[in-house]
Amino acid sequence: MLKARILTAVVLATLMIVAILQLPPSWFTLITGGVVVVSAWEWSRLAGWQTWLAQLAYALILGLGLWLTYQGANWPPLAWLVSLAALGWWMLALFWVWRYQQGHFAVLPATREVKSLLGLLLLVPAWLALYLIHLRYGSEWLLFLLVLIWTADTGAFFAGRRWGKTKLADKVSPGKSREGVLGALLMSLLLAGGYAVWQNLTGVYSLLFVLLCLLTVLASILGDLLESLFKRQMGVKDSSQLLPGHGGILDRIDSLTAAAPLFLLGLLALHLEDKL
Repeated sequence: MLKARILTAVVLATLMIVAILQLPPSWFTLITGGVVVVSAWEWSRLAGWQTWLAQLAYALILGLGLWLTYQGANWPPLAWLVSLAALGWWMLALFWVWRYQQGHFAVLPATREVKSLLGLLLLVPAWLALYLIHLRYGSEWLLFLLVLIWTADTGAFFAGRRWGKTKLADKVSPGKSREGVLGALLMSLLLAGGYAVWQNLTGVYSLLFVLLCLLTVLASILGDLLESLFKRQMGVKDSSQLLPGHGGILDRIDSLTAAAPLFLLGLLALHLEDKL
């Protein structure tokens, strides 16, 4: 299983890097939109829609939401509005994770309609954030975000396997440990510090950028925990079986659903486009 997991991760990472660096922006936008639509199909199952027609309808509705968002993506305030709305949504998600870990299992919404709406809040802002980072800051910054998340995941995985003893949130995701989180933060700190030097960020901008990266990693962990909550609620291990060793597409991008909007919000707040 570990070999399949590593092989799948390498293939997916390679394809994503090639797509970011080689494909025209329009094609990259279309491909990422397709990935999000497939993730919406997976989410519809977690939401409780059982017929293929209902699941397809939900995926198409979310695809329509992506198209409408794309039409307004050049409106300057949209990036701020969506990022701040996503921040508010993830603060609520953090509250749910905390309460669930305390044993309040009924804290999660149970109706299909509410969970379907939550899927929109989960996926549309994340896709828009990826699109706007690519559009405003360039492929290199989008690639850095992905490498940051991959580095954090790798650090968490190996630190957790080697030293993990203290559970992070055993009622939510028994496999995660506090030692794994520390491993993720340490690896991310090294990467962020090196990238700040590479981008010639100095003084307070360098420190704030590193802080943003660490907060982004913490947000990525929250994204993972939130999906685990809803999978636990539905009694399933993976969102689907599309990817060998990894489960579904949503299982691979759950970290980005929280990390991407926060990273975009931080870039906007730091006005890094003026420093590049």
